[in-house]
Amino acid sequence: MSEVYFDAPLDDDWRRPRLYDGALLVYGRHHAVQALCDHARAMIEAAFAPHDPLHIDQVLAVEDCVAILARLKPAFIHDARTKQLLQELLAAFGCDPEETHFDVPRLRSAMPGDYLKSGIAYAFHPHRDTWYSAPPCQINWWLPVYELAPDNGLAFHPRYWRQPIRNGSHAYNYARWNRESRADAARHIKSDTRVQPHPEEALADDPDLRLVCRPGGMILFSAAQLHSTVPNTSGIVRYSVDFRTVHRGDARARRGAPNIDSRCTGTTMGDYLRLRDLAGLPAELVALYDGAARRGAL
Repeated sequence: MSEVYFDAPLDDDWRRPRLYDGALLVYGRHHAVQALCDHARAMIEAAFAPHDPLHIDQVLAVEDCVAILARLKPAFIHDARTKQLLQELLAAFGCDPEETHFDVPRLRSAMPGDYLKSGIAYAFHPHRDTWYSAPPCQINWWLPVYELAPDNGLAFHPRYWRQPIRNGSHAYNYARWNRESRADAARHIKSDTRVQPHPEEALADDPDLRLVCRPGGMILFSAAQLHSTVPNTSGIVRYSVDFRTVHRGDARARRGAPNIDSRCTGTTMGDYLRLRDLAGLPAELVALYDGAARRGAL
């Protein structure tokens, strides 16, 4: 079972090794997280006006909801205020502006029941982000936009932290996904036929661990932590924001969580922007995590 820390120190050098060792970190309300949360909420409510976004499944046809999400989610990613608030959040949480690189934050939605579970509102099966070409030093930051409940949030499966799982990551390449599948999300409404890494063996349902924090709070975990979308039986749409960071020094030194079962190719390392000035990672460092180098050394 992974250790869970509540309101741990805002010290990135303290935090990263524990996350690489499988710990889960939960933070209570923080002003910098609340600011990003409020920004996301304002964009959501403007997009769905005059309807209540928490019950949008009750008033809109699913195709109309998808059309709104297809505009809203990229707008959130590319909004200048989004990136500014994220930079302020990472600085407030003690991240080194020279060494910390982040990817763009994404707005997620989990609809109640069977209203929409594919494509742009994909309900994730149990997976590790490392199956999706994420580096072992990647840290995931996840925050709810509205009140969260155990029946509409995230589930973690910590029994598999050290237990390999047969999975389809060998067929996944990040560059190919970006080229062929990412832009098609809004076209997958009833089902999702895009090739993604799934477990290829039966997994135990219990224990799963469901951490709940308030809006303005946040959950941090390693890219190697097995997690999934909880089936939303709450009757309320769940909106959340997530983003990821890597530490350049850790990436160069090959520090990070153990890779016990990922066999994907490609890398997400080209997506990361330096906290200080939005510069990318050096090309030679990105190359360390791509293709055959990734398979043979990670």
